[in-house]
Amino acid sequence: MSSPLYAPPVDDAAALAGGAMPFGLQSVCRTLAEANATLERFAWLGDHLAIAEWTRITDESETIYERPGHHTLSCYLDGGYRTERERVPRYGAPSLLCALPGDHESRWWVRGEMHFIHLYFLPEHFTQRAIRELDREPRELKLADRTYFEDARVAAQFRALALERWDDADGRLRVNEAAHDVLSLLLRGQSTTRSDVPFRGGLAPAVRRRVRDYIDSYLSQPLTLGELANVAALSEYHFSRMFRLSFGRAPHAWVAEQRLARARLLLRTTALPLAQVAAECGYANAGHFSHRFRDTHGTTPNAYRRAMQGG
Repeated sequence: MSSPLYAPPVDDAAALAGGAMPFGLQSVCRTLAEANATLERFAWLGDHLAIAEWTRITDESETIYERPGHHTLSCYLDGGYRTERERVPRYGAPSLLCALPGDHESRWWVRGEMHFIHLYFLPEHFTQRAIRELDREPRELKLADRTYFEDARVAAQFRALALERWDDADGRLRVNEAAHDVLSLLLRGQSTTRSDVPFRGGLAPAVRRRVRDYIDSYLSQPLTLGELANVAALSEYHFSRMFRLSFGRAPHAWVAEQRLARARLLLRTTALPLAQVAAECGYANAGHFSHRFRDTHGTTPNAYRRAMQGG
C-alpha cells in the first residue's frame, strides 16, 4: 500500500534515541549525530520520502557510512569547503550535490562549518520512475554513486526546500511535490544501467509501452486484468507475472497509482469539480475518490488542492 503524502512530524530526539526513523534512517542520523552534526529539523514526507537539515562545526572529524539501505541525495547550502571523501580529489562547496546509493560505503573527513540538506528515499522509489519517465524497466537502473557533482536545477530545488515550512500539513505537501521533482531530475541525469545481473522474463519493450499507453488512455474507464492481458496478447496468468517483472508491481496496483497521479495533476492544475476529477480518473463518484485519496495520501483532495494552488 502506498504511504501518505502527509505524515505527522517526527520528534527528532526521540526518533534518534529510539530508532523510530522511517525505513532505517537511524543509521545515517546516528552516524551524523555521533560525528558532531546537529539535526536542525526532520520531516517524514510520506511516499517513502524523508528530509533532514543538518549543520556541523568541527575542527576535524571522520564519518563512515556503511550500506545504509536507503538512497541519500545531499546538497550543501553553506560551507563544506574543507570536507572531502576518501579517494575523491575534490572538496565540497555550496550547491554541490552527492548521490549516495543504499548499498554504498564511504569515508569522509569534515573540517570547519557546513550546512546541508539530505533527501532520503528507497531504491524502489527511484527505480519505479523508470517506466514512466525513461521508458525503462525498474530492474534495469540503479542510482549512480556520485560525489560533489553540479546540477543547477536540483540545487535550486534544494534551496527552495530550505525556505519551506516542514512543520505543517500544507508545507509538507509542497515539500513532497518538490521532492518528487528533485527525484525526476536525478533519475534523468544520474542513473546508470545495471550490468551486474541478467534479466529474464517480463514484457517485451514494445508490449510494455502498448500496455502502459492503453492504461493511460482508458484510466477513466473500468480496467480488468483480462482486458490488459488481451492488449498484450497473453493469458491472464502469464500477463500478471510478466507485468509484475516489468513494472515492479501487480497490474491493479499500477493502475491505482496512475489514477491517483492523474488526480493529483488535475487538482494542482485545474479548477474542475471533484466529481469531474473523480470521473476523469476512473472513480465511481466523488465520495469514493475522496476516500481513496485520503486513505492513500493522508489528506483530502480539497486540502491538497488548496496547498498546491496556494489558496
